[in-house]
Amino acid sequence: MLQYLTLLEKVMNEGATRDDRTGTGTKSVFGYQMRFDLSEGFPLLTTKKLHLRSIIHELLWFLSGNTNISYLKENGVSIWDDWADENGDLGPVYGYQWRSWHTPDGRQIDQIKNLVEQLKNNPDSRRHIVSAWNPADVDDMALPPCHCLFQFYIADGKLSCQLYQRSADIFLG
Repeated sequence: MLQYLTLLEKVMNEGATRDDRTGTGTKSVFGYQMRFDLSEGFPLLTTKKLHLRSIIHELLWFLSGNTNISYLKENGVSIWDDWADENGDLGPVYGYQWRSWHTPDGRQIDQIKNLVEQLKNNPDSRRHIVSAWNPADVDDMALPPCHCLFQFYIADGKLSCQLYQRSADIFLG
């Protein structure tokens, strides 16, 4: 929690004021890193009430490969409603990229399936990466991915994950 509060303070005190696509503007810092040891607890925010069910259903939705918000709506999750078209579609967002990344030769890559297989069968690989940032599809996405890449690393029987997030509404929590 302290790391999150420290980031908020850094953005307020040192953040660069920038224009953005919404016209609202942002205040930002670039390349800030936080580290969490999950053996010491889960880094859940305590400064506001979080809707844990929404967090869980959004992740399950991503992992399913679905890009229509119907599953989310059925489970009381509305965080993607404003971005969906009239049919509930968001274009080739997270789940699509994770579970069916399309290649130029027409194949589809299930990055999550490949990741799990690699972690089991080749734990020393440096290729345990999942990317949601597909330049060929970004313009067709309702919203480009904020958490666009993550990588796993196994050492001494312990799994580590590094996440690259291009953007975050940190003051929303």
